[in-house]
Amino acid sequence: DAQHTSYNGGLGLYNRPFNESFEETPLLVAVLTYMGYGILTIFGYLRDFLRDWKIERCHIAREREEQRDFVPLYQDFENFYTRNLYMRIRDSWNRPICSVPGAKVDLVERVSHDYNWTFDYTGRVVGGVINMGSYNYLGFAENTGYCAEAAAEVTMKYGVGVASTRQEMGNLDRHEEMEALVAKFLGVESAIAFGMGFATNSMNIPALSGKGCLILSDELNHASLVLGARLSGSTIRVFKHNNMQSLEKMLRDAIVHGQPRTHRPWKKILILVEGIYSMEGSIVRLPEVIALKKRFGAYLYLDEAHSIGALGPAGRGVVDYFGLDPRDVDVMMGTFTKSFGAAGGYIGGRRELIDYLRVHSHSAVYATSMSPPVVEQIITSMKCIMGEDGTTLGRERVKRLAENTVYFRRKMTEMGFIIYGNSDSPVVPMMLYLPAKIGAFGREMLKRNIGVVVVGFPATPIIESRARFCISAAHTKDMLDTALCVISEVGDLLQVKYSRHRRLPSLDRAFDHSIYDEIQD
Repeated sequence: DAQHTSYNGGLGLYNRPFNESFEETPLLVAVLTYMGYGILTIFGYLRDFLRDWKIERCHIAREREEQRDFVPLYQDFENFYTRNLYMRIRDSWNRPICSVPGAKVDLVERVSHDYNWTFDYTGRVVGGVINMGSYNYLGFAENTGYCAEAAAEVTMKYGVGVASTRQEMGNLDRHEEMEALVAKFLGVESAIAFGMGFATNSMNIPALSGKGCLILSDELNHASLVLGARLSGSTIRVFKHNNMQSLEKMLRDAIVHGQPRTHRPWKKILILVEGIYSMEGSIVRLPEVIALKKRFGAYLYLDEAHSIGALGPAGRGVVDYFGLDPRDVDVMMGTFTKSFGAAGGYIGGRRELIDYLRVHSHSAVYATSMSPPVVEQIITSMKCIMGEDGTTLGRERVKRLAENTVYFRRKMTEMGFIIYGNSDSPVVPMMLYLPAKIGAFGREMLKRNIGVVVVGFPATPIIESRARFCISAAHTKDMLDTALCVISEVGDLLQVKYSRHRRLPSLDRAFDHSIYDEIQD
C-alpha cells in the first residue's frame, strides 16, 4: 500500500543508511481531490459567466474588449485558476512579517472584506509565532550575536551598496576573502559568488552548455535550473526523480545514438541534480550519480541550495553527507540565502572553470557586486560552521539540526501523517491533497500561533498539495513539541492523517534523548 525505497549500502556505494519514503496517495483521497477540483472548476465557470454578464464584479486583469482580436496577453487557464481557486485561499501566502525570521516571528495582522482580493492592515502585530516555514536551517537569521555585529561594523566602513560590477570598480577585498573561504569550505580549487541565488543557476548554465550539448535534468529540479537549461539552447531530456535506472538509460541512449538526425556525438553531456529537493524533501543519490557520470563520461552540476550547511557531519552539504570527494562533482553550486542567513549564490570547482565563468557568465560580468554587509554575514557564518571563529557553536548547530530533523520526522510519521522524503532531510513535506485543506490548514495553524507554509499548484502537481515544514537548529525541544501538538490537533480537526501505517502514541512522551544516540551510531 506504500512505495518505500531504502538502500543500506547494498551497491557498495553508500557508507550510511539511505532511507526515503513516498507513501502512495490513498485511492479515496485521490478521488475526493479530483472531485474537489472538479466542483471548484464548475463553480469557477459559473462565476465567470456571471462576470461576463456584469452580475458579479471582476477584479483581476482581463483582455480589453477592443483587443479581443489581438494575440491574448493573459493565459486563459492560469488566469482562470488565479481568479477562482487561488484567490479563495490567497490569505495563506505573502503574509508580511515585521521581525527577524528566526525560530519565532512577528506577523502584521491583516483582514480582507472582499474575499482576499484586497487586504486591510489592522495595525496589530501577532507576536511570538513559531516559525516552521523559513529556510533558516542553522539559525543564522538573527539580529544579535557575532555575525550581526560584524555585518554592522562592515556597513559603517564600506556602506551598503557597491554601485559597480566586479570587473569595474566593485571588486572589494571582502569579496576576494569570501570566495577563498567558500573554496576552502567546499574543498575545491576555486569559487565565484553572485548576488542572486536564482541567477546563479539561470545565468551560468548557458555559459557552460550550448547548442550541440545534452542536458539531463531531474524532473523535479528547481525553476532556476529549468530556466538555465532552456536559455542555454541545449537539448534537454528529463529523467524520473532520483531514478538511476532512468538516468542510466538516457545516458546510454545519448552515447549510442548521439545527436538527432546527424548522429554525431554530443559535444557535452551535463547532468543537473539538486542536493535536497525543496518540495519533496528527498536527497539526491549522489554516489550512484557520480558512478554513472564517470562511466559515461558526463559532467555533473550539483545544486546545493538547500543541502549546503544543512547536511553532513561538518555541514558541508550532500558531498560531506555521503563522504565523497568534492573533486568528483564538476560544478558545485549553492546559495547563501538559507543556511548562512544571507543572500546570493556561489559556484565552486576547478580553477579553470571558475576563471572561465568570471569572463563568460552574464551574472558575473553584468551584475552589480554583492553588498558588503551581506558578504560579511557569509564570511562570519561560514567561519562559525568551520570552527574558525574559535568556538564549537557552528558544529553544535549542525548537530542540533540533525537531531531536530530526525525527531520531528519520526513524531510526524508516528502521528499518522503522510511525510515525503529522506529521514535526514530538514525539509519535511506533509501531504494535504484536497484543495479546501490548503487554506484551512494554514489558517488553523496560525490561529494556534504556528506559522507554516502551504503549497499547491503550480509549485506542486495539481493533486499533490502539501504543507512544508523547515526544521531549524534554532528550534528548541519545547518549540518542536508545541508545534507537534498543534499539528496533531489540526490534523485531527481536518482529518489529514492519511497514512495507512500503524500509528504509535508519541505526544504523551517527553523529548526522546535516545534519538541523539541513534545519530551518533
